[in-house]
Formats: sequence, structure tokens, C-alpha cells
Amino acid sequence: MNARSIGTARLASKAAIVTGVGNGIGRGCALMFARHGARVLGCDLDASAAEDALAEARADGLSLESLHPCDLTHPSDVARLVIHAVERLGGIDILVNAAAWGAFAPIEAMDYERDWRRTLVCELDIVFLACKAVWPHLIARGGGSIINFASANAHVTLQGSPALAHCAGKGGVLAMTRQLAAEGAPHGIRANTISPALVVTAATRPVIEQPGFLQNVLAKSMLKRLGTPEDIAWCATYLASDESTWVTAADFCIDGGATRC
Repeated sequence: MNARSIGTARLASKAAIVTGVGNGIGRGCALMFARHGARVLGCDLDASAAEDALAEARADGLSLESLHPCDLTHPSDVARLVIHAVERLGGIDILVNAAAWGAFAPIEAMDYERDWRRTLVCELDIVFLACKAVWPHLIARGGGSIINFASANAHVTLQGSPALAHCAGKGGVLAMTRQLAAEGAPHGIRANTISPALVVTAATRPVIEQPGFLQNVLAKSMLKRLGTPEDIAWCATYLASDESTWVTAADFCIDGGATRC
């Protein structure tokens, strides 16, 4: 089913922040949320990519806003994003932490500052910062939905993928989200993770093109294809909607069966 053909109102009256709106999963979630009736404010460090996402939204007749450039590793930028969202959207019901960056190198080649620490900041710290900034606004709203992204790499390894720092970062997101669910439950705040396998994005295409890599990926998949941002956005739409009001502390492996092969 083509996501562009969907015009239901599963997220009507919802206000959502989606990080990393310029590309990949963040862009897919933002556009699908808008198609389902949400008011969406995105952000991205890459201003050009964010503008391109806004142009796609306009071409499809969708309402999407973005704050860019926005560096989510800076607490001041995160605070600015949340304040802007409250002003523009009238409150916050949904936070989607899709933005991330990771270094891929084997341990013997991994530099501590450039690779390891930067990956943990850009995969784990930015999730914490966004959740902390949005938390009081979700409490004021009477609850809401936080959707974080772990990874198939939080569960399994992949031959040919030197993902040490990425595994650590996404494993941290998985554990942190369970704790957020426990702390948020008294306030009506739900927190869940989505763990995608390999999704085709601008960031992953160069890796996919490396000799032998695609074969390794598909060998670990029951459904012999790669994922798309829309595949992930369908799950995020469910978790953002009132269809999932009894769902928290859950992890959804949207991976073509890769973590069960």
C-alpha cells in the first residue's frame, strides 16, 4: 500500500515533534504523521535536507514545519526546539527521536573521541536530552507518547558490520526507554522503541553498495528485501495514536524477521 494514498485521521488533534526530519526514518515519520492529521514540527542539523522535506510536504498538500539548523547535542538547541513546538503547536503529545549518527569501525580502529564518544552522544545523549526537555510538557498535557529508535543491532550482530559503538548506543536506548516507561506511567506518558533492521536511506546507501554487504543482510532476513522509511513510519504511527494506549515499555522489531532468523 502506498503511504501517499493514505488520508485517514488516526493522529487528528495530535501535536508531534520529529527529530531528523531531513532524511530517512525521521522524514518518513514526519510525512506520514502529517498525512494522518497530526500537526508536526521537525528539526534537522542539515538545513538543506530539512527544506527539501518541507518542499515534499507542500507538494503532497501536507502541513509540516521545521526548526533548522538544530544541533540536538546542545541542550540549548533542544530547549529552543521544545519551546518552539509548544508555541507553534499549542502543546506536545508525541516525541519521535529519529535523529542519530554513528561511527562504524572495528574496535582496533575505533578512536575513543572521534568514533566511540561521538556515537554515544549522537545516538544516546540526544535521546535523553530531548526526552528531558519534553517531559514537563507531556505531564502538563496529561500524558503522551515517546517513540525512540533502538536497532536490530541492539539484539543481534551482523556479519561484515563493525558496529561496536552503534550496538552500545542503541542498546542504551533500548534500556533507557524501559525506564522512561516506568517513570512516565504515573503521568500517562508511554515510551516505546522501534528496532529496525537495515533501512534504505541516504546514510545507508553507501554501505549497502559495499561488495558482499547486501548479501549478508538479506541472508539474515526472512523477507528478502531491505526496509523503507515508510515501513518504520507505519509502526510509529500506531505508537503515536490512541490505538496503542495500553502499549508501553515495548520494543517493536520491524526488521523483516532479521532478529528471529
